[in-house]
Amino acid sequence: MELGPVFLDTSIRTLELLHGRIQSCLDKLTDEQIWMRGSENENAIGNLVLHLCGNVRQWIGFGIGNKADIRMRDREFNTRGGALRADLKERLRVVIEDAVEVLRKADAGVLSKRASIQGYDITGLEAVFNCVQHFGQHTGQIILLTKAYTHEDLGFYRHLTQPHSEKTP
Repeated sequence: MELGPVFLDTSIRTLELLHGRIQSCLDKLTDEQIWMRGSENENAIGNLVLHLCGNVRQWIGFGIGNKADIRMRDREFNTRGGALRADLKERLRVVIEDAVEVLRKADAGVLSKRASIQGYDITGLEAVFNCVQHFGQHTGQIILLTKAYTHEDLGFYRHLTQPHSEKTP
């Protein structure tokens, strides 16, 4: 079994799963909640979504897909509202679809090619891995904030609450 295609497929499925969870969170929040922040040292969910869009576009679109590097990272964090839920959902959808397309078209050889992203000299494998794990970290933050704002169980693991026929360790 070739590990390159398995890694790329796993990365695609993970990005799609996490993207769906962020979309579910955004659906449960008001525009005001999306832009709430406890202090200037904290990010609003809206900032995290903008940040994920910039990061995925840069690390996968530019780093793997050779697209233009158009990222304005400071703007991702300095924005204080303006983008409504529907706009953020659409921006993230487009970025994820583009990244998935890049990864589906990539051959396993891209994983060993070197790239310079944000001043880091890395392999394609590192670029994809770093992007996916970074996406996961911020997805967790968005989930936590959504739970704090809505006081709801988001149901992502509801299937695990079914009775088991075997004891779990």
